[in-house]
Amino acid sequence: MAITLTENAANRVQKFLANRGKGVGLRLGVKTTGCSGMAYTLEFVDEVKPEDLEFESLGVKVIIDPKSLVYIDGTELDFVKEGLNEGFKFNNPNVKDECGCGESFTI
Repeated sequence: MAITLTENAANRVQKFLANRGKGVGLRLGVKTTGCSGMAYTLEFVDEVKPEDLEFESLGVKVIIDPKSLVYIDGTELDFVKEGLNEGFKFNNPNVKDECGCGESFTI
């Protein structure tokens, strides 16, 4: 079981954490929403909860709640620039289908 970051994603997270001036890592998760059923969540973490699972990728601590790991195990987080748009992209091998707008997915 693992979550990994590309070099671009790790660099971007480290810059965000440095600009914030605090934080121990990045929390990845899922929530029920959207037209396909599930959407990713991404937030900075200032304190790790006892039930959290922790991974480290390229010097970045990745924190996940146990319920979300089932849906995102094996995911690679990337940071991409496409034209004028830029953002984090989830490369999740568990996804069976995504909605047309790309905001939600099914397993």
